[in-house]
Amino acid sequence: MPAAPEARPKASGGLGEVARLFLKLGFIAFGGPAAHIAMMEDEVVERRGWLSRQHFLDLIGATNLIPGPNSTEMTMHVGYERAGWRGLFVAGACFIGPAVLLTGLAAWAYVEYGELPVVEPFLYGIKPAVLAVIAGALWKLGKKAIKGWPLAVISVLVASAVLAGLGEVWALLVGGILGALALRAVAPGDSGTASRWLPILFLQSSGAGLASGASGLGAASSVSMWKLFLFFLKVGSVLYGSGYVLVAFLEGGLVDDLGWLTQGQLLDAIAIGQFTPGPVLSTSTFIGYLVLGVGGAAVATLGIFLPSFVFVGILNPLIPRLRQSAWLSAFLDAVNAAAVALMLAVTLQLGRDVLVSWPAVVIALLAAVAVIRFKLNAVYIVLGGAALGFLLSAWA
Repeated sequence: MPAAPEARPKASGGLGEVARLFLKLGFIAFGGPAAHIAMMEDEVVERRGWLSRQHFLDLIGATNLIPGPNSTEMTMHVGYERAGWRGLFVAGACFIGPAVLLTGLAAWAYVEYGELPVVEPFLYGIKPAVLAVIAGALWKLGKKAIKGWPLAVISVLVASAVLAGLGEVWALLVGGILGALALRAVAPGDSGTASRWLPILFLQSSGAGLASGASGLGAASSVSMWKLFLFFLKVGSVLYGSGYVLVAFLEGGLVDDLGWLTQGQLLDAIAIGQFTPGPVLSTSTFIGYLVLGVGGAAVATLGIFLPSFVFVGILNPLIPRLRQSAWLSAFLDAVNAAAVALMLAVTLQLGRDVLVSWPAVVIALLAAVAVIRFKLNAVYIVLGGAALGFLLSAWA
């Protein structure tokens, strides 16, 4: 009798080993989601043999079907596979924890000392360096996401709509649906499973409605713990593509609509997210602290990461069936292309505000070369930007 095809390994490990592995990765995982997942593959496939390489690849594909930070959700998938439901929560919390702790400490130091002249020159150089890191991610993701002329057209339309004022959530939703329809029209295939799963596409409309409501919350004077939590809960529920797409949501929501942050504070927050290990979404901890102190840091962090725990818990048992949907595959491709367009739009907007002097332009160009040509780790890019900012700020 032939062996059954490989499906899902049964949970067979202890919480202790899951906690130790992902706590370690939480402290050393620099370089963004791709680097995090590469480290994970080495640990759980090569070194420990917890998963086969094929199943690990299946989990990577599944994380792209849901919103949230891909590498963080991969830790949750691996934790679930190794130690069940408790493993899911332990793995996610251990991976997120170090980044949140370090970002919270950085936020405290920023509030205490960020306005001092001795710190400002470093921050001056970090901002254009962060722009280069985002541009590097945009370049790599764009080459992978824009797979043909329909997706290229969708990307141009989404970027244009965002620059014209369309909300980020609506841009992703509309771009995803229109792109899926275009892809299916250009290359129609077997849609036998589509009717079963197509309603899943419309679950995102609740996120879009929440975005519309959030845009009317008012100015910074009306901020509250509950409103801060809801904003980051919404972002965590609809954030497709990459942690870098977070920049688009924060710039459109917190800076333009709500006025809770300035452009400078947003770029400083993103820089701290780059400088610390673990998920870029720990930027939410920094922002929450700036807005409402320790309590704000806690509710912002909880809000942005909570949806990932829920989505992974729901998705993991359904992975074999979800992968059969031609419509979901097309929708995913279109959403990824729309996410790249979002990143392009926000990079252009931030660049307009940051690249206002020749030292800033020089730092951005050097950082871009380091990112694209030499593929340096984002931590070194940020450190180099800070050093150059200190040296060149006198000529700004």
